[in-house]
Amino acid sequence: MKILAVALLIALAIFLVLYVTLIGRRRLAQRTTTVVPVPPVAPTADGVGALRFGPVEAVYVSTTLHGDWLARVGAHGLGDRAHAVVSVHDQGVLIERDGTADLWLPVTEIRSTGLAPGMAGKYVGADGLVVLTWAVPEAGGVPAALVDTGLRTRRAEDRGGLVDAVRHLLAAQQRSGQQPGQQPASQIEHLDQQYPQQQYPHQQEAR
Repeated sequence: MKILAVALLIALAIFLVLYVTLIGRRRLAQRTTTVVPVPPVAPTADGVGALRFGPVEAVYVSTTLHGDWLARVGAHGLGDRAHAVVSVHDQGVLIERDGTADLWLPVTEIRSTGLAPGMAGKYVGADGLVVLTWAVPEAGGVPAALVDTGLRTRRAEDRGGLVDAVRHLLAAQQRSGQQPGQQPASQIEHLDQQYPQQQYPHQQEAR
């Protein structure tokens, strides 16, 4: 009888944890749906352009509001961790995620890239994460939003290669005279008011 009671208590505790987690995720998604637009749909193979780097295996860690590595974006599946394959193309960065929609970062929306020790509850130390700062374009009446997307490549040597490939891509874009879009000042002020900003530790050089 005691064993049955203990088992029931354990089952109840597990259920409560799962329930609280689910409610928390739903609230996070609802809160960020009005802040971050739906990301652009990944183009077909012909639309991504020539392959510059990869594909490499990685873990898609999360996407957070730019400047606040704890402000995880729950909307549109951007906060869900997943195994991924990452590749850099002439037209942008493609993140093919298991179990959810692929994520496409157009080159015109990428602002910078670097290395970070962690983000959104995931700390790996040193330069363990590749972080891409980019603007999710305006969609569905939601203004454009600047975000940080974190990736942990399976092989440590791929981190520097991925960062270098994205930087070369941005440099090539600037040489061609195509300047990336600018984040509207009003939108930046909106994010500053809703989420306190903090120093984001991903301005480190790739090693």
